[in-house]
Amino acid sequence: MSAPFSLSSTRWRKSSYSGGDNGSCVEVADGIPTHLPVRDSKNPTGAALTIPNATWTAFIAGLTTSTLGPGARRDTR
Repeated sequence: MSAPFSLSSTRWRKSSYSGGDNGSCVEVADGIPTHLPVRDSKNPTGAALTIPNATWTAFIAGLTTSTLGPGARRDTR
C-alpha cells in the first residue's frame, strides 16, 4: 500500500538522541501533516516507515510513562 504523499523531496534529519559516531541511528522528516516518516540512516535509499501522528504520539507517551520501556509489564496472553 503506498502512502498518499511523496517523500522524494523530503528533508531528513537525524534524531537528536543519535550519537556523533554515525552508528545505528534513525532519521525523521518533518513537513508531512498526518504522518512521521522514519528511516534507517545507514540506508537512506531504503524503505521508510510512515507512522500516523497519533500512533507516534502514543508510542512516545508509552516510552515516557514506562508502559513500553524496560521493566514494563507485558501481556502474557
